[in-house]
Amino acid sequence: MPDSRNYDVLIIGSGGAGLSLALKLADHSTRVAVLSKFSLTTGSTYYAQGGISAVFDADDSIESHIEDTLDAGAGLCNPDIVRLTVTQGKSSIDWLRQQGVLFTEEQTESGEKILHLNREGGHSHRRIVHTADATGKAVSLSLIERAREHSNIELFEHHNVVELITTNNASQVGKQIHGAYVLDSRQQQVKTITARVVVLATGGASKVYLYSTNPQSATGDGIALAWRAGCRVSNMEFMQFHPTCLYHPSAQSFLISEAVRGEGGRLILPDGSSFMQNFDPRAELAPRDIVARAIDHEIKKRGIDCVYLDISHKPADFIKEHFPTIYKKCLKFSIDITKQPIPVVPSAHYTCGGVLTDSYARTDIANLYAIGEVASTGLHGANRMASNSLLECLVFADRASIDILQKLPLIPPTPEIPDWDESQVSDSDEEVVVSHNWNELRHFMWDYVGIVRSDKRLHRAMSRVELLKKEISEYYSHFRVTSDLLELRNLVIVAELIIRCAQLRKESRGLHYTLDYPETDDSKPAQNTILTP
Repeated sequence: MPDSRNYDVLIIGSGGAGLSLALKLADHSTRVAVLSKFSLTTGSTYYAQGGISAVFDADDSIESHIEDTLDAGAGLCNPDIVRLTVTQGKSSIDWLRQQGVLFTEEQTESGEKILHLNREGGHSHRRIVHTADATGKAVSLSLIERAREHSNIELFEHHNVVELITTNNASQVGKQIHGAYVLDSRQQQVKTITARVVVLATGGASKVYLYSTNPQSATGDGIALAWRAGCRVSNMEFMQFHPTCLYHPSAQSFLISEAVRGEGGRLILPDGSSFMQNFDPRAELAPRDIVARAIDHEIKKRGIDCVYLDISHKPADFIKEHFPTIYKKCLKFSIDITKQPIPVVPSAHYTCGGVLTDSYARTDIANLYAIGEVASTGLHGANRMASNSLLECLVFADRASIDILQKLPLIPPTPEIPDWDESQVSDSDEEVVVSHNWNELRHFMWDYVGIVRSDKRLHRAMSRVELLKKEISEYYSHFRVTSDLLELRNLVIVAELIIRCAQLRKESRGLHYTLDYPETDDSKPAQNTILTP
């Protein structure tokens, strides 16, 4: 039987951005549905180790945070968006504390308790508010608990969006959103969920690469959904690779936090010699793109499997207190980080581009918003600075809530929407096609569109994407949708968008480094790469 439901607001994604917005809207008697592709704790927020950047230190300043962010963004940040985001650091932390998030504190000499602040790459001061080395988990669990308690929020786990529902409105210019067709993965049934406002909070797209620090859910769904619906995307060439991912066959891309380097961790070669000083005067505290490229260079030049991150020169108690999660995880693989260095490699980590939005998180389609990693707000530019991402989630959830609450009374009820039609399709008898194409896509993206690129590599990757797109499109039109098929269909679109953006940028800037144009083009002002469907 068809299943239809109606809400004021449909939020696709249950991470820091999605749940923050849901709570802010629900407090104003707004009926909100929140979809999670898997369980509520499988998004990137839950796995975020580092923390949230905000100015609390007396020696620090808003201007300094702005300057660091603009510097990391390599000329492509929107200064107005950077200022808007950074100035809301303190209020965002205060709001999280009201939701029950307990941040790590320290005691001053006078006995006063204050927030303990970490320092990370690219930051000129200590300004990372954190909960030990599992900040995202603390934020995620508190927000989930508040959302479960709220009578105006309905949470749907294991619900994957098939397609956004839009219409062309004769009385208004352009398209309007009315909801989404959604696959209930457990029931294997496509539901129709209508809403006057839809918000994409689906996270990033790093699973397009073979090695990624991201959870399985980071398949660029929101970017692909918005693109198919008619939204512009921007700066997809800027995919951030985290420099230090635990190198171990059973570790499943476990991230070693930037804060390890912030607290004095040194990157060394197998012979124990350090190398970062040869690439940047800031050494281990250089921005992520520089550190990732340096490690990639050393691995390829020397034919080694990994480099090592060593913090064993610090007292054992200090290490266990500051990095309890990392300490326990490494110990599982017989690596005692109080005595020995950690084997690390770079891994795809963060999507700096995404669906183009304005300062209120609005997209090109009326009443469709995008917040968090799925969005290209102008904050990150050509490279995200550490711990600015959770701050962005909170600030733009707040901005979207202001706009949505103002507009909602003026948006007419959703029209009658036809149910999803499965009359022309059958169950697949060839699931191997999905898994094979998934593997092939992630391999060639890693090899050809990774940390270092070239025109030839990008051309090769695009040729393969075109073939895969045809195969996947044919498969999609003949068989009933599954969650795996939906992810693959979205990933191949994201791959194409990354390659197209990379081909358009005839320079190296921030995270985009190409052998054919190794220098940054300073002959003209830096331009965003914008693609229009």
